[in-house]
This record gives sequence, C-alpha cells and structure tokens, in this order.
Amino acid sequence: MPLTFGAMSIAQLSLLIQSGKADPVDVAEAIFDGIDRYADKAVFTVLLRERAMREAHASSKRVRDGRSLGALDGIPIAWKDLFDVKGLATTAGSVVLADNAPASRDAAIVTTLQNAGMVAVGRTNMSEFAFSGLGINPHYGTPENPHSKDEPRIPGGSSSGAGVAVAAGLVPVAMGTDTGGSVRIPAALNGIVGYKATRGRYAMEGVYPLATSLDSLGPLCRSVQDAVWIDAAMRGLTMPTVARRPLQDVEIVIPRNVVFDGLGSGVADAFESGISRLRAAGAHISPIEIPAFDEILSLMAKHGALVTAEAFALHRERLAGPEAARMDHRVVMRTRLGEKTSMVDYIAILAARARLIADTERLVGSRLVAFPSVAHVAPPIAALERDDELFVATNGKTLRNTALGNFLDWCGVSIPCGTGEADMPVGFLLSAPANRDEALLAVSLAAETVIRGERI
Repeated sequence: MPLTFGAMSIAQLSLLIQSGKADPVDVAEAIFDGIDRYADKAVFTVLLRERAMREAHASSKRVRDGRSLGALDGIPIAWKDLFDVKGLATTAGSVVLADNAPASRDAAIVTTLQNAGMVAVGRTNMSEFAFSGLGINPHYGTPENPHSKDEPRIPGGSSSGAGVAVAAGLVPVAMGTDTGGSVRIPAALNGIVGYKATRGRYAMEGVYPLATSLDSLGPLCRSVQDAVWIDAAMRGLTMPTVARRPLQDVEIVIPRNVVFDGLGSGVADAFESGISRLRAAGAHISPIEIPAFDEILSLMAKHGALVTAEAFALHRERLAGPEAARMDHRVVMRTRLGEKTSMVDYIAILAARARLIADTERLVGSRLVAFPSVAHVAPPIAALERDDELFVATNGKTLRNTALGNFLDWCGVSIPCGTGEADMPVGFLLSAPANRDEALLAVSLAAETVIRGERI
C-alpha cells in the first residue's frame, strides 16, 4: 500500500510538494483525517486545525508562485506541549496549568520553523512536567506504543505523544525536549530516529523548563536525513551544511561500564548486531572504560540528582500548595526528593559536573560513543500504573543510559537497530561531546542504514 503523507519521511514528502505532485493544503487535510481516524486519542492534547490550514494555504500559494521557502515548506509538524503556541495556555502535560493565561506569542523555535514554511498541526501529549521517561500521564491519557502486538505498552517519555505520532504515521516529524532522555527514549522504544542536540544549540525562549542546566531540544522523525534538515532550519539556515562522512575512518568507542548493566537479552543482541554491521562496513570499534559514568551515579547517591534539585526549585511553591493534590502523585514524589539537595550539595554537583565533562572530553576526543539507547524494550503500561515501586525502578532504568549524556552535555542520535522481547523496537545511541553535532550527524547519516541492517 502507498504511504500516507504522515507516514512519509520529510524528504519523501518534500519532493512531492516541491514538484507540485502534492499540495500542502491536501497534505494538511489528509494529516488531520489520519489523526481523526486513529483510535488512540491520547496522542495529541490539542489540534491546531484553523492555524494549520491557514499556514498550508500560504505554503500552497508560495509553491505555486515559485516562491517556496525551501525543502520544509508545507511539511506538517507536531509540537510537544511544552512549547508556547500563541493563544493557548502551555499545560506541560498537567491540568494545574490548564487555566493559565494563553501565550501571547509562539515559542522562538516555533516561529523559526514557521518561517521555514512548516505547518503546525497540534500539540502532543507528554509526561506531566516532562518528569518521567515512561510517558504515562493520568490526566490526558497515556499514548500506546503502536508496535505492541500483545498488550498496551509504554511510549517512552517524556515526549510520549511525539514518539507515537511519528511512529504511527500521523505526522512526519514532531518536536520534543530532552532533559534526561525525553527525545531519545521515545524514539528508541517506538522504532524511529530521535536527535538530541547539544544544550543551547537552539533558542529556548517560550519552552517550559524542567531543569535549565540539562534541558535541550530535538526532533523525532523517520531518518537522520530528516533530522539534519530540521536542525538546519532550527538554526535559521536555508539548507543543511552537514555532509555524509565515510565510515572507513570513523572511530567509535563502546563503554564497558554501567550502560550494559541489567540489559535485556534482546536489546543486547540487537545492539551487538548493529555493532557487527558497523565493523563490517569499515568503522573502527573499540571498548573503553568511561570513569565518569560510575562517578555520576555515585554523585547522585551522595548529593541527589541535578534534575531533581532544579525541578524542585521550579515547583517548590506548587508542591507546598493545593495544586500538588491535582498532580500525578509519582511526579510529586520524585520532585520532592529535590528538597533534600542543599545548596552545598548543588554547588558540589555543578563543580563535579564541570570536571567530569572536561575529563570525558579529553578521554573521548574526536571519537563517537555507542551503547543501547534504553536497557530494555517498552514494558506493558498496566503493571506500571498499578505498582509505584515498579514505576520508580523502571523509570530509573529507562532513563539511566540517556541521562548520562545529558549530565555530560553530550549530543546524541538514537537509530533503530532491530527488535527485542515481544518484537518491540531497540534503539542504538550514537553520542558525541558538546558542540560536535555536525560530526555526529555526518557519521549518523552514513551509519543509519548499516545500523538498521538495510545494507552492509
């Protein structure tokens, strides 16, 4: 069967629009029709039909008149419910913000991609206040992983709706945020590509925070090529500058510590198959010990987590008032842990972080780092909703690998590498030190088909 517009890559859909074989208005109408017909109504929290059709008509006229804004003109995009959209309250997946004053303007990055011609179709669901890697939301429902064949499984979080919207073929791209893995986790668990940029690479104005020392942005999409195009537009470029890098001179290191602890057997097999294919394609693969990984875990045990300390500072007054009773009790419980982190602890965390970032940059150098995006495949939702202890343990394990990169200020790309238990997707994470995004994307462009097992 032919692909729907929502199931196409940006590159595929752009070719149709720019060649005149598809009109942006027809594309937008088809996107909304697909969303309306999709059974799971927890993927989106708000649809922006009127705005989207207005933007699609403007795009259609530009293309017909020979004034296209570029490859992204007319491409639909969904926005996580952390990004300000003019005229709407930004709820951040929580009912306690639903009555806030509507945003007076779009978030800066929403405006940037609108200026590139993209069509905003709606806001996607998420973990409340972006504070969970599982994607469960008791207020707006939990989007179900579209790959599950047995029982409803988690989408991954916190960009849960974004991951499902792309994986289910509802939109070609959705924008997420990533503080501890919230782009790469749902990408991995839903079998799509997720790119977490270096923190500060894009404008953050109008994005509801979780922990500003860690918050970053990135797209969830179908291919690394799509991520490269979106990245360029997010930086105000009219076309990408990233060039595919041959794998023959690429050096990739695999950590021996922490990231493989407690790994699901299917995850290990899928990852190792990806590594074998990369090696066969000419990449130089070597094991390495990254001491910072163990030190980060020890630092958290001693002083508390950086994300929890900053989240508590953000929500302190809310947690002390009646709004706490209207929040997900698991989010409340985790956020209140930040109260235990004193100012002395916080300063110690920041000092240690600066040292570990510098030490790891010297150790890794120009090489890339590879390990599984998530230690397991998407688990069933029901047991996690029933059992708070299981929820906490699973959330910690889900976030472990990706959160190491956030703490070290890395950029990363999660690429599907196969399936594990219950035939659920497994993600292969390539990472690089801060501000080496172009190098990471250049290698990822060449490595993607190899990692996926599409060729050797």
